[in-house]
Amino acid sequence: MKIGLYGIGLDTYWSQFEGLNERLQGYQLSIADRISNMDKEMEVVNTGIVDNPIKAREVGDFLSEQNVEAIFLYISTYALSSTVLPVVQKAKVPVIVLSIQPTKAIDYESFNALGDRGKMTGEWLAYCQACSAPEIASVFNRAKIDYHLITGSLDDESVWDEIKDWLEALKVASILRDTRVGLLGHYYGGMLDVYTDLTKLSSVFGCHFEIIEMSTLHKYFNEADDTQIREKLKQFHKDFIVDPQCEEEELSRAAKTSVALEKLVSNRQLGCMAYYYEGSDDKRYENIVTSVIPGNTLLTMHGVPIAGEYEVKNVIAMKIMDIMGIGGSFSEFYSLDLNDDIILLGHDGPAHAKIADGKVKLVPLPVYHGKPGKGLSIQMSVKYGPVTLLSIVEEGDGKVKFLVAEGESVPGPVLNIGNTNSRYKFSIGAKKFLKEWSENGPAHHMAIGVGHVAEKIEKLAKIFNAVYYKI
Repeated sequence: MKIGLYGIGLDTYWSQFEGLNERLQGYQLSIADRISNMDKEMEVVNTGIVDNPIKAREVGDFLSEQNVEAIFLYISTYALSSTVLPVVQKAKVPVIVLSIQPTKAIDYESFNALGDRGKMTGEWLAYCQACSAPEIASVFNRAKIDYHLITGSLDDESVWDEIKDWLEALKVASILRDTRVGLLGHYYGGMLDVYTDLTKLSSVFGCHFEIIEMSTLHKYFNEADDTQIREKLKQFHKDFIVDPQCEEEELSRAAKTSVALEKLVSNRQLGCMAYYYEGSDDKRYENIVTSVIPGNTLLTMHGVPIAGEYEVKNVIAMKIMDIMGIGGSFSEFYSLDLNDDIILLGHDGPAHAKIADGKVKLVPLPVYHGKPGKGLSIQMSVKYGPVTLLSIVEEGDGKVKFLVAEGESVPGPVLNIGNTNSRYKFSIGAKKFLKEWSENGPAHHMAIGVGHVAEKIEKLAKIFNAVYYKI
């Protein structure tokens, strides 16, 4: 991933104040170095300080050719907005404006002791970043150019935390744009909230949707050999706690399906997948679809999130969290415990084992509620501590919204029914949370990740020009 670092200054100053240009260039180099050290896989394209409109157009062309993901615009001192607008117009990428001065404040005693008003003015200009911030914001607002302003100083760690959040959000966006999303089967008939506009999602996120026939998975299922199945069974026992009640026949069937799923993901180069099928009129397909949960859970825990019930919007939310390294487990509302003021959330799989409280259990289910057949499922709870919920919402006006909430996974009794199941506490209380979350119009599924990351997700929403709402 490439990031453009573009500084602005005013060429009139350089002959007036000796050493000012070199000093400001040094600050910009220090910014480039620190950004580079945040992610060794990222390249910082540092243009140096641009101090007139002619250079600005040249740099705009250059950054566009470099195919940068975003521009970090460093205000080194007061600069004319005519040196800013041409660059961002040509580059056409997100702009993060850095209004960050050398230190938290000018040393007034040393400053006033300079005596020479020329030297004093030069020193002040090295701290004059705030002077250009409103000018740049005004021009961007009138030109309808999206931008994001960071203010502070080079010795302010909160500034670097915010820059790091932006870099991580940009990385998520970059990966998501290159993601191939598999769509296997069809929607769960009648779940109108789950139905989605693939064209809209493609236009917002830039990802590709790969439509896959069940016959393709069936072909890979038939091609799975005994050696592959034995290796997959070993992985089941390594990554899961296999319940003694799991029948060998069911374990072998699930292992064979898992081999087929891995081959499907590999051959189609999928980064995530949403699926659903019933196959009640074709026992060959029903045999496969009733044995997918273990394999889909393995894929999810190893970087390829899988969402059931053809929940396309939610698999994007899961992928976002997985790229962030915080999980992204498939969930829905299960029940309210109004005595303890908590909400139970879970699903019958797949799940994200990396955020489980201990190892995921593989257990038999005599019936898949609301779905045909029986087979194996997973049972887990999310580890206790801070969590973030994310839902990708399609609103009635066609806009895409990131709906986010932060809460806590807390200990207590859960339903041991062969599903993921956890207890969550929210600051506004269970009843109010359910009301506010529901009224924001999400589908009934969401992704759950560990930690509080709403601020990062907000930045990601801005990159995609999507609506953001936090409960």
